[in-house]
Amino acid sequence: MDKKRFLAILAAIGAGAIYGLNHTIAKGVMPTYIEPFGFIFLRVFGAAILFWSISWLGPKEKIATSDWPRILGCAVFGMVINMLFFFKGLSLSTPINSSVIVTLSPVMVLILASILIRERITLLKTLGIIVGLAGALVLVLFSTDSTENAPNIPLGNVLFIVNAFSYGLYLILVKPLTAKYHALTLMKWLFLIGVVINFPITIGEFTEVNWSSLPFDAIWKMAFVVAGTTFSTYLLNIYALKQLSASTISVFIYLQPLIAIVYAILIGADELNLVKAVAAILVFIGVYMVTKKKTEVRS
Repeated sequence: MDKKRFLAILAAIGAGAIYGLNHTIAKGVMPTYIEPFGFIFLRVFGAAILFWSISWLGPKEKIATSDWPRILGCAVFGMVINMLFFFKGLSLSTPINSSVIVTLSPVMVLILASILIRERITLLKTLGIIVGLAGALVLVLFSTDSTENAPNIPLGNVLFIVNAFSYGLYLILVKPLTAKYHALTLMKWLFLIGVVINFPITIGEFTEVNWSSLPFDAIWKMAFVVAGTTFSTYLLNIYALKQLSASTISVFIYLQPLIAIVYAILIGADELNLVKAVAAILVFIGVYMVTKKKTEVRS
């Protein structure tokens, strides 16, 4: 394995680990201190400031006119739909549910790749898609309707599925751009566009936050989501995509439930029950079948 590929794998692992912690950390401040859409404005706006403030470290690049539609699509699916549906789902459901369902991203990437770039789906992969989706449906249909701080678990789980689909589409759309532009060039424009699109949807909840009375526990968790879950992970994934395919990157999402489940149980934020365990097993088996023989996503 060459050095660049090794570093790309480390970057993907790092991003997956941060995302795993995020399920519980972000849940810890919603909706007590901030509503989900308000959190998204903080997340996108904060990351945009960080990316633009360090953009001078990268080369001065001009985005080709022909690439702006793809840039816009990446922003819509990666910085708007993906984030809004995930945080709204997290406010309604539980950290373990979210971490299990988002592992469907590799399945979504394969389905989208077959439609958009005609990547062939084998019988094994087809069966894997069915098994993986069955696992997600187990969580949607058989989870408890609500628990403390999780008022509508089934709806939240459905939103996680939309999130996984949107993130998978983002990975496929952004992959060709990583070969043409520096990571900082892409991120500064994607998040700027994300701020503009998210603004009318999220600013209402953002302005409702009582910033002067936030405890330190809420402040560090919000800072983690902005600097860690958003700024660091998107930068790490863009770096990794320069060496790895979208399908390969999506496989590192397996780290999320492992880290999320352990962390959530350790701090008492969630518990593992039979329904969640069965759903997780089905999703893991399905994703394994889909990715057993990894194929490069070409676009």
